Amino acid sequence: MRVTNKKTIAVLSCLVLFAFLPGCTNWKGKYEAKVVEFENLKGQLDYERAEKGEIAQKYTASQQMVDELRKQIEQQRKSPAEASGFGEGYDVAFNAAAGTITVTLSNEILFDSGKAELKKATSTELDHIYEVLKQKYPNKDIDVVGHTDTDPIKKSNWKDNWELSAQRALSVTRYLIQHGISDKKIQAVACGQARPIVSNATAGGKAKNRRVEIVVHIR
Repeated sequence: MRVTNKKTIAVLSCLVLFAFLPGCTNWKGKYEAKVVEFENLKGQLDYERAEKGEIAQKYTASQQMVDELRKQIEQQRKSPAEASGFGEGYDVAFNAAAGTITVTLSNEILFDSGKAELKKATSTELDHIYEVLKQKYPNKDIDVVGHTDTDPIKKSNWKDNWELSAQRALSVTRYLIQHGISDKKIQAVACGQARPIVSNATAGGKAKNRRVEIVVHIR
């Protein structure tokens, strides 16, 4: 009787075990399927995050380009004097090929006839130019170029127009150096009568050609 009971128990145990084995196999399969699904979703999430990051970078770059173009359009609408920072009332010219900004000052504003000493009244113009150079064009190379008309030197003690234009350029150069422009970044240049902007024979031509140019190398 005891043997029979033991056999019966053994048979029942096997039946119970086989009854649960299919269930265990199904749960394992479900687990593995969920793991695969999770990895797929994780990969998709990582891809979308990377794609969103790329889109954000493209948006930022596009926005920067739009802002830069807007600035360029605004600059083009301004006059050279306004765009350069020197302001209206100043004779300013850009030379894109040379990479320069030139401010032209008439000799009548700066000097008495035949003289190379600066008038006291010129400090207003030169102080303003110095402030713009200091704020907008620090450490840029600067040429101060003196020009005269074709009239020969007669009453003054200058040897010729070359010497007069040189001394006038030096006067402006020294003024800017004294107010803070580095002497390593500025030079005086004499052109005499060699580079007129208009014919000396035209009405007012000589007055226009008598000038000092402050040339800022912006590149």
